[in-house]
Amino acid sequence: MGAIKNWVQLQEQYDTFYCVVDLHAITVPHNPVELRTATRTVAATYMAAGIDPDKASIFVQSHVSAHAELTWLLECATPVGWLNRMIQFKEKSRKQGEDVRAALMTYPVLMAADILLYQADLVPVGEDQKQHLEFTRDIAERVNSTFGGRNWKKRGGRGGNVFKVPEPLIPPDGARIMSLQDGTSKMSKSADNDASRINLTDSPDVIRQKVKRCKTDSFLALEWDIPERPEATNLLTIYQLATGKTKEEVLTDVSGMNWGAFKPLLTDALIAHLQPIQTKYKLIMQDPCYVDDVLARGAAAASETAFATLDLVKDAMGFVVPARRA
Repeated sequence: MGAIKNWVQLQEQYDTFYCVVDLHAITVPHNPVELRTATRTVAATYMAAGIDPDKASIFVQSHVSAHAELTWLLECATPVGWLNRMIQFKEKSRKQGEDVRAALMTYPVLMAADILLYQADLVPVGEDQKQHLEFTRDIAERVNSTFGGRNWKKRGGRGGNVFKVPEPLIPPDGARIMSLQDGTSKMSKSADNDASRINLTDSPDVIRQKVKRCKTDSFLALEWDIPERPEATNLLTIYQLATGKTKEEVLTDVSGMNWGAFKPLLTDALIAHLQPIQTKYKLIMQDPCYVDDVLARGAAAASETAFATLDLVKDAMGFVVPARRA
């Protein structure tokens, strides 16, 4: 919710690319039917939430093959020790046990390719993704120093940096929304427990039940940014995002409230916030041809930039770059 709200604002200021990351989705066991359905529903959700395909490029990751190709080139320049240090791999591999896939370890390289292909200046990330962006920056700097610069120019290339080194763009509010069941864990659409998150397509009754059963604490008043009260901070942040109010206005709204009074307030705010998004989502999903057309146009726009970058990388690394691309 916080991420997409930020993306909507960014499309008014920047040349933006928004990717449905279907390749990332298969780093864990998956259902092919569900993957195909989810790819279109995510794209429709982006549009319903305010991403305008006339202002931003919305595309499917696997529709731009440069993502997979650059990933291999970057893997060949990435020390395995860097991957071993990634926190999310350690956490997720413990959950998967012996069935952990090699792709789960290497997917940060694919994430780096997703960013570096577009020579991004800024990358909107949550607090939990900062390590991945630092990883991306490290790879960019390593490729620039190893294959770019004056030596690249001496080899007949463009010279200079191969990649821009992107900077993080972290929104001031809602940078990290936590689980409804655990205020210290990230809210994630891939979590096994659906009650841990609010989905953009949840019905009012489902939202009501999720908020009613969400974890709180034993304190009476509602407070923000108290380390011992992660659930209070999280639920107040969600309320702030749903209402668009400032922290001061939120605290005024909840002054003197206990959890029993606040939960219905939060529920009503979420339902009101999501209702227009859900209405637009249903209309979009009634026309799958429109969704596919948006994704095709987005992939064409993304490919123009992505393959230009891929050819630069290949040239810098010493490959024979194809004169034409089919």
